[in-house]
Amino acid sequence: MLGWRAYRKDVKARVGDLAAAAPDALKGYFALSTSGEKAKHLDAKTRELISIAVAVTTRCDGCIASHIEAAIQYGATEEELSEALGVAIAMNAGAALVYSARAMDCFKEMSAPPSS
Repeated sequence: MLGWRAYRKDVKARVGDLAAAAPDALKGYFALSTSGEKAKHLDAKTRELISIAVAVTTRCDGCIASHIEAAIQYGATEEELSEALGVAIAMNAGAALVYSARAMDCFKEMSAPPSS
């Protein structure tokens, strides 16, 4: 579907460009996006799985790649991802089903060893 690793790298580069051009906007975004790290009731893996489900329902490939990468780092399994995607599908029907397929594709590519 996408070359997820390359796509993620490209998104990071463009966000870096945006940060240079609009530092206050990115500062505000990062304050908001890291606020969950101070949460006390959900662990990081659960927050990432929720984020993936939301990314699927909002159809955000950059969000999918970013949160899949983080979920893998926090030890998420394909089975856990599948259950989270099931919730997204239940909440958003057809569109979530298509984007769940994209998220599964991303997970498979990003959890495999990088190819040279």
